[in-house]
Amino acid sequence: MTTNLAEIYQKVIEDTCTIQQIPAPTFHEQKRAEFLSLKWEETHDLMPETDEAGNVLVFLPGQLDKFQVVISAHMDSVFPLDVPLHIRRDGNRIYGPGIGDNALGCATLLNLPLLIKDIPSPRGNLWLAGTTGEEGLGNLKGMKALLSRFHDTPTIYISLEGMGLGCILHRGLGVNRYRIEVRTPGGHSWTDAGSPSAIHEVVRLSRKLLDLPLPLSPRTTLNIGTIQGGTSINTIASHASIEVDVRSEMLDTLKRMDELILDTARRFETDSVEISISSIGHRPAGSISEYHPLVNLLERILLHLNISPRREIASTEANLPLSYGIPAVTIGITSGAKAHTLEEYIECQPIEKGLLQLLELIKQIWETSIFSS
Repeated sequence: MTTNLAEIYQKVIEDTCTIQQIPAPTFHEQKRAEFLSLKWEETHDLMPETDEAGNVLVFLPGQLDKFQVVISAHMDSVFPLDVPLHIRRDGNRIYGPGIGDNALGCATLLNLPLLIKDIPSPRGNLWLAGTTGEEGLGNLKGMKALLSRFHDTPTIYISLEGMGLGCILHRGLGVNRYRIEVRTPGGHSWTDAGSPSAIHEVVRLSRKLLDLPLPLSPRTTLNIGTIQGGTSINTIASHASIEVDVRSEMLDTLKRMDELILDTARRFETDSVEISISSIGHRPAGSISEYHPLVNLLERILLHLNISPRREIASTEANLPLSYGIPAVTIGITSGAKAHTLEEYIECQPIEKGLLQLLELIKQIWETSIFSS
């Protein structure tokens, strides 16, 4: 690494640890947005703005206004406000809830002006965006605002995740989410014994859903993420609910699974058991070709850095532009594991190559014909 890149690497590590300590569950990203905004203004002499979705953005003008690159990193994490964000370093690893998803992505975005300061003035405009609503039930709130803002200009979207170095996510995994609610008359556990319990019905329904056949190809998953209900231990519950997350590599399979889930839930309805089903989330599927110039460019850069490129599919904020056929990829900055757990960690050493990957990608985008592809 050059001395400059070594300094940026240290700043990224420091900022990653600081950002990780700022609680930011979905819909509560404001403090992280304020941190990014303040640092961009004080350290880089930029003028950040905040849009209606809570995204914080900075603008780096190019020579032409005909096209632009939007580089984003989602600010929210999956951990509620009351979860302790303990952090520790053990050799080459840093452990902490949300450290890789997505404190490191945000820290990289924050220091990107330093990383690219020696690049000649780009041909197109560059926007940096810390985005909201990527996790949980955020339903890509921040990315929706970006697409609405930039839809009239040819744009490339690059989404940064802390983990997954070497992965080229050029396919967006389709996701549908439901809340299934059960209502019954309820009653006393002794005097009304035998009356239907909403909790009992939800448990039986969950068992049926988990027994649904899931195809291995295309890969399809079903997860019951939450279960709620009940008043007290000696009360027959009058209300209970589950939240179901369904994913598939193929849109047709996802639609068939949705039909199976709805049909299974409806079978539990009786005169005294009411079932209601509502959609609480949707991530559209989409992709660009594995031979798209943006994918090929990333492969060449990774190979040059002695990293084996892997074309993969996942659900990220790039789903949205990909669903419209807009060139977009999600890339990782380092390796790590145990995302969405209290033992989440990142590896420090690969971050150097992760930064070089991003630097070369930005430099070479301006020298290729991607925008006309």
